[in-house]
Amino acid sequence: MRHTETNSYDIKRLLHVKGNKRVIAMEVEMSWKSFNLGDVFLLDIGKTIIQWNGPKSNRQERLKGMLLAKDIRDRERGGRADIKVIEADVESSYPQYMAILNETFGERTFALTDGPPDEAADQNQMAQLTLYNVSDESGEMRVTEVATRPLVQDVLSHEDCYILDQGGMKIFVWKGKRANKAERQAAMTRALEFIKAKNYPLCTNIETVNDGAESALFKQLFQSWTVKDQTQGLGKVHTKGKVAKVTQEKFDASLMHVMPEVAARERMVDDGTGQAEVWRIEDLELAPVDPQWYGYFYGGDCYLVLYTYIVNNKKYYLLYIWQGRHASQDEVAASAFQAVALDQRYGGQPVQVRVTMGKEPRHFMAIFKGKMVIFEGGTSRKGSSDPEPPVRLFQVHGSDLFNTKAIEVPALATSLNSGDVFLLKCQTAIYVWCGKGSSGDERAMAKEVSYVIGRNSQGSTEEIVAEGQEPLDFWELLGGKAPYANTKRLQQQVVDHQPRLFECSNKTGRFTVSEVTQFTQDDLSEDDVMLLDTWDQVFLWVGNEANEVECKESVVTCQEYLRTHPTCRDPETPIVLIKQGFEPPTFTGWFMAWDPSKWSGGKSYEELKKELGDVASPVVIADVSNCVESESFQHFPPERLVNKLTGELPEGVDPTQKEKYLSDGDFCNLLGITKDEFAALPNWKQLNLKKEKGLF
Repeated sequence: MRHTETNSYDIKRLLHVKGNKRVIAMEVEMSWKSFNLGDVFLLDIGKTIIQWNGPKSNRQERLKGMLLAKDIRDRERGGRADIKVIEADVESSYPQYMAILNETFGERTFALTDGPPDEAADQNQMAQLTLYNVSDESGEMRVTEVATRPLVQDVLSHEDCYILDQGGMKIFVWKGKRANKAERQAAMTRALEFIKAKNYPLCTNIETVNDGAESALFKQLFQSWTVKDQTQGLGKVHTKGKVAKVTQEKFDASLMHVMPEVAARERMVDDGTGQAEVWRIEDLELAPVDPQWYGYFYGGDCYLVLYTYIVNNKKYYLLYIWQGRHASQDEVAASAFQAVALDQRYGGQPVQVRVTMGKEPRHFMAIFKGKMVIFEGGTSRKGSSDPEPPVRLFQVHGSDLFNTKAIEVPALATSLNSGDVFLLKCQTAIYVWCGKGSSGDERAMAKEVSYVIGRNSQGSTEEIVAEGQEPLDFWELLGGKAPYANTKRLQQQVVDHQPRLFECSNKTGRFTVSEVTQFTQDDLSEDDVMLLDTWDQVFLWVGNEANEVECKESVVTCQEYLRTHPTCRDPETPIVLIKQGFEPPTFTGWFMAWDPSKWSGGKSYEELKKELGDVASPVVIADVSNCVESESFQHFPPERLVNKLTGELPEGVDPTQKEKYLSDGDFCNLLGITKDEFAALPNWKQLNLKKEKGLF
């Protein structure tokens, strides 16, 4: 059987919306056989919800379907889902959405029937709903049926648990806020027993519903459902241009419960105004950090941050384990060990959260109120002999007290990008460089961070520098002016479509694509191909160890990704193929704190491009057939291909791809490596090897 928590993005379900006076939705089998002409159906696949209106469906069903779809999108997905409507009598007018249905269910090869009448469904649906109360208030655990028709919200007591049986189609287990552990366990146990006792299919879905975080599918089964003081969104930030006048509305933590996938990912349990205590790992032990330096993190250190917050007069704890990118393995291990010791000191109550440098969750940043600074290397330990660099550059990202941090980047002009604010610190001044795409809120937060970074610099001045109006000494401090990421998209103050990164890999034996959230440069896997969608173009980043299958399949997948996008993407969107170590600024500008020396031996993109010529240049794919190897090539013996001019080659052989016409055995014997190993080589190495073997 399937057991799910509410409000998950990892969803694939079909909902049948039916009725006349009492319209409700029920989860049904994922098949075209579940459809009929008289009702409405919702295909929910997480980030897209497609409403299919049968030509004979009534107005109430269509309205109920739309309200339910909007509720799922707004309350369970935080507004981050597309809703598409198909009128079934004109399906041909919705090819892009029908393609999703056909991909999900297969092509429909039969005619749909009208389905049962709505009047009969009203009575049948109500008869199928059975609510049970689970409580030990009497001194023993009892499960009793609640005889209420129709179902009303007020019947649910916060002190108990309930089981709502949807006629075997689905079973909900509702857990009251103040229900005890025994009642919660008993409710789930009895729900499992129902499946066997009532001869329901073993695959019957059991959905756990938490009091205050009910799913839209659960709430719509009740006659009405209201949420006290219900508001939209996560609260807004109002600014008037200066940090001193930035006012933050109180964070409404209850809204995180209607989006538990965000709460789980961000640990946004409150607005960060609880109590924090910070330790640094020093000689493998815990060393308290002076509160005046809270928010300073060095890449050569590891830190423990214990956050205490109060709910209903009870203390709760989050224990963050922050591990610097350049910390030693001993310190990383010690941070984990000390976290266990600290956890035991607090009776095992803290929720432990491991934080890797550069991927700090939103709540972690909120603790430091927009004044968090991450130094690339070094340490904050007393007695450190490392002198502070005379010039430091920090990239500031964020627009409010919850999401702002400053990360040190190489003090080079190539580190800049038009979408952010940067702080250039020298011994006498701090320059606040404002990219054209940075907002007023971002600039205000950057000025606040500049105060934090410069508080140890006696007599230093602050100078605001607008992009395009830089003084000469600004460029001199960065080693000279050089190209940086300044595309028109990055210059937009509000980016209409956020970039998305996907990993394309066949490491499991089959080709798969998975999305990487909150991505950084470290997420670019050298064994794979990575797809970066920046909307106006799509990049395919090829890792040095990526194999031929991944290269070929990622190009095909990219074309299909654009073709099937629910927002009707332009199929002619440029696809740019780039190689690891040769990333242009148009690519690196989408990453926070890009390290240009990670794969390129310290050389800039322009230096590599000049040194290697066209080999290092991005390739724009105009036609997939030009980039993907054909499924089959006619094979010829090596003597008919090696050291042969174009006119001497067999008919149909592409002189620039002679190696493709060798059998696997001849390829390996001639070049000394397999075809997959060859495909993983950089282009310039492939070219040199082909020249050496007479294949060019």
